[in-house]
Amino acid sequence: MRQPLEGVKVLDFSRVLAGPYCATLLADMGAEVIKIERPKYGDDSRHFGPFQNKESAYFELFNRGKKSIALNLKDDRDLEIVEQLVREADIIVENFRPGVMKKLGLDYEKMKAVNPRIIYTSISGFGQYGPYSQRPAYDLVAQAMGGMTSITGHPNDPPTRVGSSLGDMSGALYGAFGSMVALYHRERTGEGQHVDVAMMDTIFSMLETNVLRYTISGENPGRIGSRHPISTPFDIYQAKDGYIVIAVANDSLFKRLCETIGREDLITDPRFITDPLRTKHEKELKGILEKYLADYTVEEAEEMIGIKAGIPCSKIYTIQDVVADEHSRIREMVFEVEHPRAGKMTMVGNPVKLSKTPPQVKKVAPALDEHREEIMEHLNKSVGSVEYGL
Repeated sequence: MRQPLEGVKVLDFSRVLAGPYCATLLADMGAEVIKIERPKYGDDSRHFGPFQNKESAYFELFNRGKKSIALNLKDDRDLEIVEQLVREADIIVENFRPGVMKKLGLDYEKMKAVNPRIIYTSISGFGQYGPYSQRPAYDLVAQAMGGMTSITGHPNDPPTRVGSSLGDMSGALYGAFGSMVALYHRERTGEGQHVDVAMMDTIFSMLETNVLRYTISGENPGRIGSRHPISTPFDIYQAKDGYIVIAVANDSLFKRLCETIGREDLITDPRFITDPLRTKHEKELKGILEKYLADYTVEEAEEMIGIKAGIPCSKIYTIQDVVADEHSRIREMVFEVEHPRAGKMTMVGNPVKLSKTPPQVKKVAPALDEHREEIMEHLNKSVGSVEYGL
């Protein structure tokens, strides 16, 4: 089956997470991705745990399906090889601090001169321009400066980082999205362009209505725990043997919830007749619900409220639960791949399910410089009179 990005060539200069995952998403869809790494050491993430038989599962997750060649970007001979690769490429992905690629002679303007059709995707902490562009950043900094940390956690607790690297992951997603939009534009016009993605921007874009609550209503949102700021009941609730989430976002669902727990009187209670009123009185309503749930286990409550009544409701899954869940397996969000050096590894799939051209994720990440001979032989054939040493 021909994949949607088959024939698209990507040069991946990036390292660690945001850039590599962006390029991996393209590889999942059939793009040929050549990862350019430092000689001897490679991508930093090759040395990040967890490890299986000395192979980094971290590197495996974010670099599956790629080819690897080790090149010294400060060596003139290796830069000649890069230039030839750029001539054939469709997309470049890099996540250095702005200015680094320019010092190396590999910035967008230079690469555009080599290949005017090139799409050059840069993912950085603060973008290619603006007063913060030269500041260093990791995910935690992007979450803090993007506003996410200020609204995460409970009111009397310190600001809290979201549990995963949301800045990196959202940067990768927007980077892949921007690359595809630019590729579509190029197919119509022949024009390449620079795609500039800042992790601070991606975090800010994910604040959704929190921003509007400030710009429209003048309210500066803060930490409110797990509850929803404008809908109630929409929170984590204590049951007999653990916690359960219940998400009610309209009056009809609230009516059904009241009927399910045998409290039809709450439907006409003046405190709870509208969503804004329920939110105003969310503490009273939470107390009522938790008093009822105290007699039921999480499993019993989920069966009664979520499955039988059809109200959005669930127990809280641990990572172990999600990995073991049949639904995750059927949708190939968890799969096993046979790694030539590490053995059988359990990995995370691609959430985009295409009916005609599904992503191909059962691939392994390359060993450092694994594809040098293949890449150099191709270049020697393509350039004719120029001979590149292996």
